[in-house]
Amino acid sequence: MAERLRDFKMELRPTEPSEVCVVNEKAIAENLGSVIDRVLEDGVVHVVEREGTPVAEIRPVNAKTVTVRDFVELIRSGSIPTVGEEYLNAVEEGVAFWNRAEPL
Repeated sequence: MAERLRDFKMELRPTEPSEVCVVNEKAIAENLGSVIDRVLEDGVVHVVEREGTPVAEIRPVNAKTVTVRDFVELIRSGSIPTVGEEYLNAVEEGVAFWNRAEPL
């Protein structure tokens, strides 16, 4: 099991797109292939608008691969903020609630 976890990889979305392009839905429908090419090759994020209102984004799915080992090192480094006691108690109450025995 430990060997499998060591090689486990998690994909993360990019935090900063190389460019953001706003297009209307007609332009997407007419040029979908070239839009996808720009997303794949250049990391361009396309914001799709309908009647001037943003309704969707087309963006790269994966930017970086992170291993479990990377995650463990991040935890050990202390770079991840901790949660408070109140939050932990609320989580435990929620788990107990959803794991309670149902009456027959």
